[in-house]
Amino acid sequence: MKKTFFNLVICAGIVLLPVIFVSSCKKTPANMSRPLTPTQPVTKPDTTTPNYTLVWSDEFNGATIDATKWNMETGNLGVNQEEEYYQASNATVANGNLVITAQKQAVGGQPYTSARMNTMGKFTAEYGRIEARIKLPLGQGLWPAFWMLGANINTVSWPTCGEMDIMEHINADSTIYGTMHWNVNGHVQYGQTTTISDPGGYHVYDIDWDANSIRWYVDSTLYVTGNIANNINGTNAFHLPFFIILNLAVGGDFPGLTVDESKLPASMYVDYVRVYTAN
Repeated sequence: MKKTFFNLVICAGIVLLPVIFVSSCKKTPANMSRPLTPTQPVTKPDTTTPNYTLVWSDEFNGATIDATKWNMETGNLGVNQEEEYYQASNATVANGNLVITAQKQAVGGQPYTSARMNTMGKFTAEYGRIEARIKLPLGQGLWPAFWMLGANINTVSWPTCGEMDIMEHINADSTIYGTMHWNVNGHVQYGQTTTISDPGGYHVYDIDWDANSIRWYVDSTLYVTGNIANNINGTNAFHLPFFIILNLAVGGDFPGLTVDESKLPASMYVDYVRVYTAN
């Protein structure tokens, strides 16, 4: 969920020269520049075959959030001009889903509340397939995300730790964003978008990540590939462990500071999160 200092252009899987944009040290996605040339859809290999092994999952079949798997974050993080206060009570488990709900509720100096949770210190992945089946909330000012950060963030900070946004969505748009962020003498990013006809329905969002590339899919259709082979253009961060984050932000530079309060409360439903490794 961190954005724009300068972007790299990738052509035929090779990262080319950077185009520089100056910005602040905070994640500021306004006026993001992303390549918009459509990628031809590619059907993903069938992962029910022995090529993949499930190594971690949360099916959200219990009555509460599993504290052995997730940390609940609290407060407003002071980034992106977001207007929510995160609190654990805004995340529940019901009917086999994690439910993260944004509400109009004044707490901690913020006009809205929501939830953000992560697996830091409890689970990390280094390569593999990381996927979730998610139903997104729709409304101006809503910003749900399924993403990952480098586990060494407390040592090297962002963006040196690296970030992989598996899915970001804003407002009621039909656009899904997949983006990677890292450090090459400052923040760089590469990503692409795809569109879906019913963003408010359930869809499977995932990345397939190995030593050569990171590949983004929605419902088994590939829409962008990032080249990380041999640490090309400083992509060494993506050869280290990452942890998982789920959150629903309210307001901010990316969706805009206007929030359609008639859509609140609004919920993000997560059917499952699963991590596979290649055999």
